[in-house]
Amino acid sequence: MASERAVIVGGGIMGTMHALEGCRRGWEVLQLEADAEPRRASVRNFGLVWVSGRATGLELDLAIRARRRWEDLASDVPDIGFRADRSLTVAGSAAELSLLAEAADRSDASIRGFELLDAAGARSVNPAVRGKVAGGLFCRTDAVVEPTAVLGALRSALEKTGTYRWLPRRQAVDVEGGTDGAKDGATVVDHLGDRHPGTVALLCIGDCRSGLGGRVGAALEAAPLRRCRLQMMQTAPAPESLATAIADGDSLRYYPAFDLPGRSVLPPSDEDTAAWGRQLLLVQRAGGGLTIGDTHVYDEPFDFAVDEAPYDQLLDRAEGILGWSLPPVVRRWAGVYSLTAEGSTYLTHEVDDGIVVITGAAGRGMTLSPATAEQTWDRILA
Repeated sequence: MASERAVIVGGGIMGTMHALEGCRRGWEVLQLEADAEPRRASVRNFGLVWVSGRATGLELDLAIRARRRWEDLASDVPDIGFRADRSLTVAGSAAELSLLAEAADRSDASIRGFELLDAAGARSVNPAVRGKVAGGLFCRTDAVVEPTAVLGALRSALEKTGTYRWLPRRQAVDVEGGTDGAKDGATVVDHLGDRHPGTVALLCIGDCRSGLGGRVGAALEAAPLRRCRLQMMQTAPAPESLATAIADGDSLRYYPAFDLPGRSVLPPSDEDTAAWGRQLLLVQRAGGGLTIGDTHVYDEPFDFAVDEAPYDQLLDRAEGILGWSLPPVVRRWAGVYSLTAEGSTYLTHEVDDGIVVITGAAGRGMTLSPATAEQTWDRILA
């Protein structure tokens, strides 16, 4: 039996990766989840392991480290659905292609696996792209996992260790810790009044900032966090296979890797694109359907309903790039993630000795979580 115990709050990808890393380092792990199954951002995303858009420095280092870890995990847990599909960011204009050329010329382009392509080259790496494009940026390091399968697959692997326990339908309402300077451990209290003691409590809470009381609740209330709402959809199986994930020129305004001089000369986004914070990302699922999105809305309170206009615009954009009619949409949804208001890669905050909050990775959670978990455990064991 492991001599040390971690209690992890949150069953999403960040919490699950922290559980995996804890077991890997010889700890006993208890993971609590408020729902019967995770239902929030970790299952409402593209499943992208997206190295291409990451900011130079710590963020890119984490992404490269995580990408290697994802591939290692796929050897042990093939049901996560890891595929080294790579990506193609397409340019629709000379200005966008010029910015992609800058990205391909940056000092870390080889680490990212960037290659600038003309229109013919873009169609060559992804023959499903038959619409009007000026060229594209090919990224060999980008990959995908299956967001609706990865958490269950990882939990199944964890349960085989004998040092892991999954406890769903348990909402954490308080976390009690030791006094400053004392290694007294931490105890998570759930909504049924059950107490779950551990050496450490790791709170991977996603966008949930309410429900926890005491010092942890107060710390979350004061944390530099905000939230973003996305709209996405999925089609029926497509008639052909896409060789890469696809991003459009609007994504150049969004990802920090493209914060280069050429971005300042891009023409302004049209009114609807700007209003919705819209960019096209397109990923083919293992079953052939296409996951398409997304939008970025930051002003709360968020609408409870999805809006049809951005879906129509995203479908038009996708068909313009592909040059063929998409299969019918079978599902639409909205998701919410949390991000740091101060612009850091993610928030890690030690509320008390042995009580650590890890959240705010924004849309980077699926990409960065393996490396984020390693960082957290490195600090704990240091």
